[in-house]
Amino acid sequence: MKPRRIAAALGLTVSAWLPAAQAQSVAFTFDDGPRLAETPLLSPAQRNQALLDALSAQQVQAALFVTCGNGADRPQGYALAQAWGRAGHVIGNHTMTHLDLNSAKVTLAQYQQEVADCDRITSTLAGYRKWFRYTYLREGNTLEKRDGMRDYLRQSGYRDAYVSLDTSDWRLDEKLVDVLRANAQADLTPIRLAYLSHLRQRAEAYRDLSRQLEGRDIPQIMLLHHNLINALWLKDAIQQFKDMGWTIVTPEQAFADAVYQQSPEKLVAGQSLLLSIARSRGLGKFPGWERLVDDGDFEIEALKARGL
Repeated sequence: MKPRRIAAALGLTVSAWLPAAQAQSVAFTFDDGPRLAETPLLSPAQRNQALLDALSAQQVQAALFVTCGNGADRPQGYALAQAWGRAGHVIGNHTMTHLDLNSAKVTLAQYQQEVADCDRITSTLAGYRKWFRYTYLREGNTLEKRDGMRDYLRQSGYRDAYVSLDTSDWRLDEKLVDVLRANAQADLTPIRLAYLSHLRQRAEAYRDLSRQLEGRDIPQIMLLHHNLINALWLKDAIQQFKDMGWTIVTPEQAFADAVYQQSPEKLVAGQSLLLSIARSRGLGKFPGWERLVDDGDFEIEALKARGL
């Protein structure tokens, strides 16, 4: 029996029987920036520049999804966001104040207004694209919200800037800041190693999930954040992916893949697009799913065991 007929008989996509269309690749994207909140070690401007320097050193073009209320609505923060666009990175929209559309207290109209208000700022920045990323990667707690936002984005000409490779870098960043506030001279080596290990674990797990769902390696869209941990070690993280044999692509190149045209129908979607697709297809709790939804608990517990 020919592969196409076998695939059909087993309910599989034909792509599951074909060689991978391309080598594994990843695009880097960052949410919530630029932040004007103070952190140990680096000022807001220093954090911003460290991120840009790491991307430049590794010749990576990324995307920054701006939460305007974190700083871009003020001159100092606006200048930091402008620096991303002028450096050749894409600027996208991540609402004004990072509301949660899954909250019963947040209305569809309120959320749409947040997108429009942020757009008035981001649209004036170099690198601006009509790309929108949902806060918390959540499309709403009702069908009215989900479908209303999908219609709004379509009518407004926005791309839904999906994430396939979700990370909990924010959780490790919280630990990093807490440790430094308690002891400015603390040895940060265990946190750096935990951060790099976490990114590798998530990358390999989502690569495996893409092969299971799509029968191939997709260009992954990775979610990181505009925070201290990435300001310190982003260059190392990018190098780790290169050492793993992954190719770094631009977000535009990654989004061109057909997988990002899917709109999972299950209302309670996963954080990653791949998790959403898996749940929409009824995959359920597959081996290793716990490590994709634990918000970095594994790494945090390991750090606690070391006294951090």
